[in-house]
Amino acid sequence: MSTSSVSKGCFVFKPSSKKRRISSSKADYFSQGKNDSEDSGLRFASCQLLWKQINSETEKIQEELNKQLFDNLIRFLRQSHSEFQTKTTEWMCRMKSSEIPTAALVLGVNVTDHDVTFKSLSEVLQDNVTPYVVSLQAKECPGIKHLLQKLMGQLMDCYVDADSSEEEECVNISQKKIRCSMASLSKWYENVTKKTGSETPSKKRTSSSRHWQSPPVVVIFKDMEIISSQHIHEFPLVLIFGIATSPMIIHRLLPHSVSSLLCIELFQSLSCKEHLATVIDKLLLTTQFPFKLSEKVLQVLINIFLYHDFSVQNFIKGFQLSIVEHFYSQPLSVLCCQLLEAKKRVTSLSHNQCENIRSLPSFRRYVESQVSEKQIALLTEDSFLKEVTQTLLEDLHIYHENYFTVLRCLHVFTTSLPKYPLGKQIRELHCACLGKSVWETEEYESAIQLLRMLAKDELVAILQKCAEIFISPSGKQFSNTVEKLEEFLARFQNLEAEANEVQDVSVSSQKELQKKTDLYHLQKTLLALKESKRSKKLTKFEMLRFEVVDFIDSLVRSYLAPAEMQTLNEVVYFNTANTLREHLNAAPRIALHTALNNPYCYLKNQTLKSDVGCISNTAPDICIVYKLHLECGRLINLVDWLEAFSTVVTAVEGTDPEAVATDQVDEIIHARFIRAVSELELLGFIKPSKQKTDHVARLTWGGC
Repeated sequence: MSTSSVSKGCFVFKPSSKKRRISSSKADYFSQGKNDSEDSGLRFASCQLLWKQINSETEKIQEELNKQLFDNLIRFLRQSHSEFQTKTTEWMCRMKSSEIPTAALVLGVNVTDHDVTFKSLSEVLQDNVTPYVVSLQAKECPGIKHLLQKLMGQLMDCYVDADSSEEEECVNISQKKIRCSMASLSKWYENVTKKTGSETPSKKRTSSSRHWQSPPVVVIFKDMEIISSQHIHEFPLVLIFGIATSPMIIHRLLPHSVSSLLCIELFQSLSCKEHLATVIDKLLLTTQFPFKLSEKVLQVLINIFLYHDFSVQNFIKGFQLSIVEHFYSQPLSVLCCQLLEAKKRVTSLSHNQCENIRSLPSFRRYVESQVSEKQIALLTEDSFLKEVTQTLLEDLHIYHENYFTVLRCLHVFTTSLPKYPLGKQIRELHCACLGKSVWETEEYESAIQLLRMLAKDELVAILQKCAEIFISPSGKQFSNTVEKLEEFLARFQNLEAEANEVQDVSVSSQKELQKKTDLYHLQKTLLALKESKRSKKLTKFEMLRFEVVDFIDSLVRSYLAPAEMQTLNEVVYFNTANTLREHLNAAPRIALHTALNNPYCYLKNQTLKSDVGCISNTAPDICIVYKLHLECGRLINLVDWLEAFSTVVTAVEGTDPEAVATDQVDEIIHARFIRAVSELELLGFIKPSKQKTDHVARLTWGGC
């Protein structure tokens, strides 16, 4: 299988084997896991269906959150366009100064989410305002030439010749070249808008009735660029600037002569933290989706969001990865579906799956709490186990319904407290309740003490909000709780009426005391006040406030037990935080050290296996150089390093290194050494030293 040629060429060698590689489907991935391959197809289908539903919900959330922002933008664009159509006085004044209508869209520092927002914005504008929407990025437009090429290319659906010279700044339309200039754009726009209403001016235009007769051209600069305004009187151009930090960046980046040509209006998008709170509320704090995250997994995703990128889309991707990992690693995830469907699947479980249920830690605790006869039946009879499993799955579903309702009620109470001992966001309270019994924590005790000092108006307002939560469809089973809360509210109203009567009586008594100003009555009044302070009797309001707080505390202790204490929680909860952290939290330092110190870990070549501390001559050159540099101090002599490298490379069994070392081999080894050292310098392990010209300095692992 070799060939020789005096000229360069390409030679194809057909494989000797006639066997064809069979491509595996995505469902086969689930059957190759460390667990049983049984029900792998059903698990894969359940995983796909669940993610499809969650993805649809996230898109709906995104649309709802952006609706107000997009409506304001559409109103701004229509107003600018109507002025162009009617040629109003305001429009004429703007034309004299050649101002371009510009929307400054402040999106926040979560840059990774901006693409989704701009994509949705382009679709909304094309459906409701104009078919002529262009989206540009700074990396695509290093200069005005490329900017105009991209602009005309997207507007005219044409081929852009990016390699043309400056004299030929043009685009090819139906094999005709058109010069890239604002005059060409104005002429094209005039020709397009002359078409009859029955004709569609652009391929992107779906409904001509939604657009104006002369729709504006909207250019979206995702990361702040600018364009000429000389033709604004004949070309209705509207700019949208995507800004991550502050709108003042427009005036910092653009000179006054340019920014003065922009008629800027500011638009603020929803905060990424508010977006995340909505996503967690709709995806995690609900019984709509059976899949749940444990406290550690949720904390990993939240920490990545808060300390890395503020990206809601990355949070959703991490949530998706959790779903895939759960259905891949947990055989009983086949029961992670809607309650009715889960009960049907329980009846068809095999004996192996029944054994998987028996091996769950939560189910073992449940078995240990039963009487001996029931324990034997659960461990030996599959039919009885399936009946109990159906009941336990239903109990788990009821637990979640009660948990989320009481959690929202407790959150209403704790968000009114100073310094927020249980967290300001409901996700913080949710993590606290998932991890352990929240009523055993010091933060909860502090919150209870503060609740016992709430004013009457605050307490009444909170009780009214809690009553609405328990009355909601998710809290239908809390009828007795609602009655109790309404009773508390009625008693507070009675206290208020009694307080008004007492106030009237106290006013009349004060008038009588004013008449009795002798020393006897004054001393008697002071003694009565001292006695009342010593006794410290609770008022009716204080006693009622204690009753309310004790009632809420009883709800918390009854319904906010940790999820890990619930039987069969492993079916719906993903709790392998380490796996998720390995995938999402990059650790390049560890990966590089592992790859260079033990190349077998990645290459899986048996010849690369070596004892700990040994340096194999079959390893890649960079691995040999790396291991040798670990044995050196802060400064490494290149000559000694080269000699050690040559010794390792030529150390073949039964061969004398000195006999093998010829001039030709020395040159080859020297070249290999230089390349390996250069690669090591590129990775940041070493750097040239100014102290000695023939030395390099270590930069990592104690080298400094």
